[in-house]
Amino acid sequence: MKILIADDHELFRDGLRHVLDQLGGELTIVEACDFPQAVAAVDAHPDMDIVLLDLNMPGMSWNEGLQRLKDMLSDQVPVIVLSASDDRRHVLQAVNMGAAGFIPKTSSSRVMLSALKLVLSGGVYLPPALLEQGNPQGDSLGPVANENAVSFLTPRQREVLALLGQGKSNKEIARVLQLAEGTVKLHVTAILKALNVNNRTRAVVAASQLGLTAPEVGS
Repeated sequence: MKILIADDHELFRDGLRHVLDQLGGELTIVEACDFPQAVAAVDAHPDMDIVLLDLNMPGMSWNEGLQRLKDMLSDQVPVIVLSASDDRRHVLQAVNMGAAGFIPKTSSSRVMLSALKLVLSGGVYLPPALLEQGNPQGDSLGPVANENAVSFLTPRQREVLALLGQGKSNKEIARVLQLAEGTVKLHVTAILKALNVNNRTRAVVAASQLGLTAPEVGS
């Protein structure tokens, strides 16, 4: 598995390497300390499996850098935001741009490892605090989920949405509901269409807005 760590702090990159070692298996770690290096790394390694990205890096604005990387990567390659920033607005914008999740740098190594495993399995990790509503700054969680949208879903699709809200991958959902994984994929596609969102991360946000359980990793 090939992983890109893009962060401008060498000490953090070193620490993250030790966390990633616990994933097991054969790992190839590629590092970048700014956005131009991250772009060059993805260009040189088109077989990248996952990108761990700090939004606060030199070279270009974070949204320009994230969009550039997303354009270069396959839709199947998750980009996880790792940031010490508590700017909820930026994190949510990154989610709306297709980031596969957000892991605060303040997370313990245990939580970070569990979150990485979840994303690698096809799930989504967003801290429950990030999904809380009623933000006094009025930051948007993207699409506003409502009962009208959910009314178009079948009971089975509602079950799938609830499990999406827990960050579960298609394989995990298939196991819980005793369905074929291909059937789960069809349900997920229908859910994204009904909620008017274009990725699983935004579906998790929507599930949270509907009062469904947020992902609890490493608890």
